[in-house]
Order: sequence, then C-alpha cells, then structure tokens
Amino acid sequence: MQTPSPARPGLPFIDTVQAWVPHGHFTLDGAPAGPLAGLRFAAKDVFDVAGHPTGAGNPAWLASHPVPTRHSALVQQVLDTGATLCGKVITDELAYSIHGHNRHYGMPLNSAAPERIPGGSSSGSVAAVAARLVDFALGTDTGGSTRVPASYCGVWGLRTTHGLVPRAGLVPLHESFDTATWFAHDAGTFERVAQALLPATPFSATRALLLQDAAAEADAEVAALLPQVADVLATLLPQGWAMATAAQGSSLENWRRHYVAWGAYEAWHAHGRWITQHAPGFDEAIAGRWQAASQVTADAADDAFNAGLAARAQVRALVNAGAVLVVPSAASVAPLRSAGGPEIDAIRARTLRICCIAGLAGLPQVSLPLATAGGLPAGVSLIGPARSDLALVRLAVQAWRTWQGLQDGAR
Repeated sequence: MQTPSPARPGLPFIDTVQAWVPHGHFTLDGAPAGPLAGLRFAAKDVFDVAGHPTGAGNPAWLASHPVPTRHSALVQQVLDTGATLCGKVITDELAYSIHGHNRHYGMPLNSAAPERIPGGSSSGSVAAVAARLVDFALGTDTGGSTRVPASYCGVWGLRTTHGLVPRAGLVPLHESFDTATWFAHDAGTFERVAQALLPATPFSATRALLLQDAAAEADAEVAALLPQVADVLATLLPQGWAMATAAQGSSLENWRRHYVAWGAYEAWHAHGRWITQHAPGFDEAIAGRWQAASQVTADAADDAFNAGLAARAQVRALVNAGAVLVVPSAASVAPLRSAGGPEIDAIRARTLRICCIAGLAGLPQVSLPLATAGGLPAGVSLIGPARSDLALVRLAVQAWRTWQGLQDGAR
C-alpha cells in the first residue's frame, strides 16, 4: 500500500455544478505511479476520507460523528492506483433517494440536461463527472443510486456484484443491497477504472435476453432503445437475442415491495436509534421513508427476505445459463427540476421495479449512456452473472461503440 501525500486545501477547479459539499473542498494525491495515475476523482460523501468529516448528506450526521482517521477501503484502493482525490460531493440524505435533491446542500446541475434533475443518491458524483470536472467519481448503488443518475446525465455507471468491491468505511443503508462503485464520462476511462479495481473472472456470454416486464415499466422513448442494443448484442454473441420475463409467476411490483420491506428493515436497524436521538430534519420524502422503515416488523422483513431469495434464484438461473439481460437503466428520462412530488413518486416506483431485478439478485449491471430520439440522455443496462463485472464492462463498451458507429452512419 502506498502512503499518499497530505491533503491540500481547495479544489483545482471551480465547482460550476454545485456538486461539492462545503467540507469537501480539498485535494489528496494518490500514489506516484499506478494504472490510474493522471486521473482525478471525487468521492460521494458517504465514503470515509482520513482527516475529513463524513456528512452522509445531513448536517446532524456531520456534527454527531467523529472525523475518520483512515480512508474507506475503496478510497484507499483508488489512491493506491495513482489517481488524485478531488474532495467530497453531495449525496441525498443517508443515500435514501434516487432524486438528487438535498434540502441542506441543494441539487447539483445536470450538465447534459440543465433543466432536469441529476438523479441520486449519488447526485454530486454524477454531476461532477457529467461536467468533466473529474474523470470519474465514486458512488454507491443500493436501489439504483448509480444506475439511475448515470442514465439521467448521460454517463457510464455500474452496480457491482454485491460484496465484490469493499464497503468498509462506507455509511450503510441496506446492508444486503449496498454496493460501492463509480461513474465515468467516457468509455475508455470507465473501462480503465474497471481494469484497475475489478478482478478478472472468466465469463463468455452466449445470448442476450430482453426482459419484457422491465421494458414495460419504461416510457416509450426509453423502451425504444432496448431492441437497438439487443440487435447490436446479436452481432457480438453467438446465439443472438430473445425476449424473456424476469418475474415469472410473480410481478416486478411484488419484487419491488419485497426489496423495499427487506431493505427498510435493515436501514432502521442500522440508523433508527441515531434518528430517534438526533431528529435530523430530513427532507419530507426521505423522512416518510424512515417513518415507514420504523414500522416494518421482523415477520414482514422475514417474508420479504424469503421472497427476495426466490427472486434472486430466478434471475441468477437466467444469467447462469450464459445470458446477458437487457433492461432500461431507469423508467424515464430525467424529470424536470420543477416536477412535483406525485410525478416523482410514480417515476420512482416504476424505476425501482426495474432496478430491484439486479438488486435482489446481487448481480452486476452496467448502464450504457445512450440518447432518445429527442436527444435526451437515457441509459440501457446489461446484467450479467455474479463476479462477471469486468467482462460485462468490456462487453458493454464494445456494444456501445458498435451502437455509436451505427448512429454515426445513419446521420
């Protein structure tokens, strides 16, 4: 392990997208050499950085927790590769949202669609990457907190296999679903980071399966991209592509409810005592989730756990047969910043029905940055077997480059 230089105050650029937290303006050099030397990254403010407070998106958390004395495992791993850490960026409060608004620190700007939300909970990470202020940024994904903002902001995003990337020194939300990961603004950087951080596990996909029930949750302009990606994969995989259903014998709405109950029970047991003691003044929507979490009984959580394990087995059976699953990264393009609560809630429910597929299964999912016919960012995702993350990233990059070539040829 390399010993990095002491942190310097300030950032080497102007924060033009309001992505950084006030206590996150510092720069920390990584190792003098390594596979990511010359790259700059930011860290979501749920990762511990030695000598700098972890705020988890809430001032009460910031004030009531000691300053870490060591880096989180992933921050240390990235610094050891030679990359330079450029501070800490905004997260939705305790990462319990996929919207991107923080009542205490604001909503970062979505450079790809400035009138639209960036998505969360890794809002600052995605905004910093989309604005190209950093080359990549560390985020987390529990229920969609990397896949959704990546889709909204037109960047690369990944949900890693559950447990594959170390989570020590990371503020938890749902222990059974939390993953540590990153965004990147271009395919080359995304793959370069993957090669530096992920183990190489052999995986040779034979076909693609477009999940009809996931596609049905998406708006038409997003769903239209799915067969385009499937057609590209058909040129890369020996058995082409076919249609399939994820929640056979059930529904994605049932799966969403299992995920919500299972995760909420874990979240309350992780943070309920702190919330009760500190009354942290959450945003109304997030406060409602915590209130609901406090009401989940052990029996309800046990039922959700068992149903979730059944869903996991079903999804893993599909990918373990050599398939890559094709799904929307989110149910819609990014909503307008002016969108009201009921509209956001409806989109969130549809998006969670899609995102819970990989979440319940504990599988990797790569979001490819595409665009709708109207030119708005929209992601299409590939889901692969457990620990196939690096191979899945490489396949996704190959598919994206092929798709881009077809789009350029059609112009």
